[in-house]
Amino acid sequence: MQPYIFPYIGYFQLMNTVDEFVVYDNIEFTKKGWINRNRVLVNGKDEYITLTLKKDSDYLHIKDRFLADTWEIDRKKIINRIIESYRKAQNFAAAFEVIERCILYQDKNLFNFLLHSLLQVNEYLDIKTKLVKSSSIEINHRLKSEEKVISICKAKNATTYINPIGGVDLYNKNNFYKEGIHLQFLQAKNITYTQFKNEFIPWLSIIDVMMFNSKEGVKELLTKGYVLK
Repeated sequence: MQPYIFPYIGYFQLMNTVDEFVVYDNIEFTKKGWINRNRVLVNGKDEYITLTLKKDSDYLHIKDRFLADTWEIDRKKIINRIIESYRKAQNFAAAFEVIERCILYQDKNLFNFLLHSLLQVNEYLDIKTKLVKSSSIEINHRLKSEEKVISICKAKNATTYINPIGGVDLYNKNNFYKEGIHLQFLQAKNITYTQFKNEFIPWLSIIDVMMFNSKEGVKELLTKGYVLK
């Protein structure tokens, strides 16, 4: 998977389900994706928080991108927005401690920053899965899409590969089966919880889930809030 900033709960369900989770660091940064932005609840509506990036070539890998020179100022704005949006949430104190530690991380390399945030949330949620940088795996990294995934699986001696449900249109189970790999798809259930007195907005950042649910409540969603197909 690509690394995302505070991704939705399905991402963490996937990490919690597998033995090893490969994080792409040596693929091109995708504009308008979820790598450097996500949605949080602001005054009853969903709004983006965004990691501002230093201007550079669109063809650079994620591991070669950096946060903007204005990041010191920009991250204070993100912190303030989270405080103002969630300070009355029932689990604010515990969740904010984790989120603030992620945002105040000093390494401005984009991949390192994202990986650190994933590890911090994993630690909070007791997710023990090993995270592996894709560039550390000895394969032909020029491969694309399904061929690259299969190559990674074979290099890791994997017998099963699990992808989010969106991969149904990308990956063919027969092609994996021919290589001795069982392909499954993880689909998060329709998770709902109370977001103050607002109409529920689904699939927001894990920040939202952590703010409105206890640690034990989130951990239960990690194990029971999805189905494998």
